[in-house]
Amino acid sequence: MAKAPSCLHPDPGRSTPLAPPVENVPTDMVGKHCILELYNCDSSRLDDEAFLRSAITSAAKRAGATLLNLITHRFEPQGVTGLALLAESHISIHTWPESGYAAVDVFTCGDHTMPEKACAVLSEELGSTRQSLRSFRRRTPSAIADSQREPVLI
Repeated sequence: MAKAPSCLHPDPGRSTPLAPPVENVPTDMVGKHCILELYNCDSSRLDDEAFLRSAITSAAKRAGATLLNLITHRFEPQGVTGLALLAESHISIHTWPESGYAAVDVFTCGDHTMPEKACAVLSEELGSTRQSLRSFRRRTPSAIADSQREPVLI
């Protein structure tokens, strides 16, 4: 597998991509959210619904996520939207083959998942030559951070 582009670094705020992983991940973290824009993609792949289903499935697996359901829709004359429901949250993609562009959203909860790896898979599979990734941690809202959370009985 080719090395992921530097702009897909899992923690873009780090001073060097070779820095050791963060050891003390905040306990109030709900998950990580990645917003990815892919440019100069292979237009035929952006318009191939079956290919995108396979790429999304591979991305979820590489992220360490559990795929629960995958819904896609191909538009006329072109373009595909896909939504992967994960046990840990979701992956969505919207494509514009006429522009070689894809908008991707990956949100995963838990500390066992790696949404940046899903982003790297999609970038590679779609043949993107330019990417923009914004990645941030989702934190537990302060209003409920100290409360004991129990399942709701209905």
